[in-house]
Amino acid sequence: MAKHTLIALVEDKPGVLNRVSSLFRRRGFNIESIAVGHTETPGVSRMTIVVDGTTVSVEQVRKQLDKLINVVKVTDITDDSLLSRELALVKVRSTPGTRGEIIEIVDIYRSKIVDVSADSVVVEITGDEEKLGSLLRLLKDYGIREIARTGRVAMSRGSAGPVPGEEQAHARGKRVRKAAEPEA
Repeated sequence: MAKHTLIALVEDKPGVLNRVSSLFRRRGFNIESIAVGHTETPGVSRMTIVVDGTTVSVEQVRKQLDKLINVVKVTDITDDSLLSRELALVKVRSTPGTRGEIIEIVDIYRSKIVDVSADSVVVEITGDEEKLGSLLRLLKDYGIREIARTGRVAMSRGSAGPVPGEEQAHARGKRVRKAAEPEA
């Protein structure tokens, strides 16, 4: 099994995330990460979903997702040349004696300290999963108290990948409503 990165462009409406995640649950997939946010098109959100599975089984789920009423388009960008990033906030135990060492490590990873207290520091790091994992392994020796991670966000390089727009929605027989347009 391999990690697959799916991009789903969906209508920005209540319940859409639940319907998407339920489809994965019913098919026995564990969603490794899911990140959702607005796009450049009003009324459309972008979901970046990372799941483990065979190419055939993930393709079946992708096709089923594509049939959901509020889904505009679903693309598996796993094999594309892609950019991916993740953000993490990491609270690390620190003392006056270890704080300098932690700051040096954080600087090497081009990360930053975003909060300092008497017994801990909070580190903000952005990068691919390998970079985050590498920094976390180094900080583990100091004592990690808490981690908050966003999950992967990704897009294809160049002109490849999903591009939201009404022309695509109409081509599939679906319509993306404008944010100000009332529902029928």
